[in-house]
Amino acid sequence: MKTKKIFIACDSKSIKKIKEIISITQNSKLHIGYKFGLEFLNSKGGRKFISKLKNKITFGDYKLSDIPNTCMSTIKAVSDLKFNYLTIHINSGIEALKAAKKVCGKTKLVGVTVLTSLDNKSLKEIGFNKKTKSIVAQQARLAQRAKLDAIVCSAQEVNTVKKFFKKEIITPGIRFKSTHDDQKRILTPKEAFKRGADWLVIGRPITKGNITNNLKKLIHHLN
Repeated sequence: MKTKKIFIACDSKSIKKIKEIISITQNSKLHIGYKFGLEFLNSKGGRKFISKLKNKITFGDYKLSDIPNTCMSTIKAVSDLKFNYLTIHINSGIEALKAAKKVCGKTKLVGVTVLTSLDNKSLKEIGFNKKTKSIVAQQARLAQRAKLDAIVCSAQEVNTVKKFFKKEIITPGIRFKSTHDDQKRILTPKEAFKRGADWLVIGRPITKGNITNNLKKLIHHLN
């Protein structure tokens, strides 16, 4: 059976906590990477810690959303951290996506679609007239045009994305049960992989509470 690929979301400003997460989650039954969000990326010592992290798959979740020149400049500014993956909002537009892709080097540029904390009601409040799946489909087309390396979407939209985007699909909003927290569009790990996700992003269901037990629960769930 193919080893399942999981990004552990390292959402903390505490280096001690991040070290604990990385130490405990090392195992041979899962292919593990580490996603660093804005909380840690902007914390005191966060950049230095990542610069010294060796032999780990790293994901810089910057979620860039700006004009082309700023996106390019930001990617250049963090190029020394040698992230394996780095995110940009597809809503930045095709020109920003293409510009960012040009300067990514070996780092895989990941396009973020509609955040999993949003649903149709939320999108309508923002000013979108289309439903979530229609917007995600259009974003997947843009990601393909811009030759991005991967895409982030809810596991609920994987089948839609696969129609238009042919590379890696990364799915956050993963929960073992129906506890949503601040997420709106969720699925279980098993359901997400069944739909065709390449990577899952899992944070609080693993890192909140007993990490060892939570990881065992994930492995059991996937078997």
